[in-house]
Amino acid sequence: MSGQGRGLRLAGVAKSYGSVTALRQTDLTVEAGEFLTLLGPSGSGKTTLLNLVAGYVSPDEGQIFVDERDVTSVPARGRNIGMVFQNYALFPHFDVAGNIAYGLKVRGVSKAEIAERVSAVLALVQLDGYGGRAIQQLSGGQQQRVALARALVIEPDILLMDEPLGALDRQLRKIVQLELRRLHEAHRRTTIYVTHDQEEALILSDRVAVMHDARIIQIGTAAELYADPVDAFVAGFIGESNLLPARVIALSGGIAAVEVPGLRRELCARAAPGVAVGRSARLLIRPEHLQTDAAQGITGVVDQVVYLGELVAARVALETGGALWIRRVGDKVLVHGAKIEVGWAIEHLRVVAEASGGE
Repeated sequence: MSGQGRGLRLAGVAKSYGSVTALRQTDLTVEAGEFLTLLGPSGSGKTTLLNLVAGYVSPDEGQIFVDERDVTSVPARGRNIGMVFQNYALFPHFDVAGNIAYGLKVRGVSKAEIAERVSAVLALVQLDGYGGRAIQQLSGGQQQRVALARALVIEPDILLMDEPLGALDRQLRKIVQLELRRLHEAHRRTTIYVTHDQEEALILSDRVAVMHDARIIQIGTAAELYADPVDAFVAGFIGESNLLPARVIALSGGIAAVEVPGLRRELCARAAPGVAVGRSARLLIRPEHLQTDAAQGITGVVDQVVYLGELVAARVALETGGALWIRRVGDKVLVHGAKIEVGWAIEHLRVVAEASGGE
């Protein structure tokens, strides 16, 4: 099977259904061979963006390019794009090979080439010998692989996947995630993947586009999104977060001075774009960056403890109101009912806006 695929570019693409905005004006570039995940809650615009790329719906404005070829008005069948749906959409009256071969038959490929390509893609998804099986005889994970094979066998320029693991149980989902990543690393086909599962996005992706309110909020690698979220929404959606209300009293050179209720002194920390004096903000502290051996003037009582193997996660109810989650390796002071003082290193703090842009 050939790899790489082609690059994709969206320029000012938008879509509405009556008074409902499904996707605000969007610019997006996906490099050839890249695995990009669209991550966000339901109604954030993920599937609309995917359907626009596939050609199932037409944009109200903007253009869509595949390797600089304008495909905005090209119907779905003329875009050479593979699609894997959440429900797989397999034909129950065809066997495995018949399902995989369907797209090739529609394209008029010869029987000999169909047999060769179906055999090759079955090996690729580790279903050798399954061509004659009925769909009803397969497990959920096997059906998912057949759906993937059907999309791959046409050698698409771009592969689109709309929550394809949603019907799998958690353990099987993890196994298939690793298989998808293995396949991508081996063949580097341009892929756009939709999910609301942050862990899945971080495992699979070269880059992640976080979506909310019908637009892309931030795009970056997993490490970039975790370390430098652009606002409180992204900070709360990627990884676990403590987000304390903060008042920005000064801002200079990308550093914000903030006052936080319950702290005895003001703090200075890196500021994300959108942070401004007089606007509401949040102080971001990741649970693993909190310490129990540094005095910062914030005390509380441990009121919940969760054991995660060698890690201990605890909720600390603050004397000033609110709570912080802390996660440490075998910290003996994190026991229910203990009164503790928590602190942090300043370099681990970040000030983020409540929200960035939007309407």
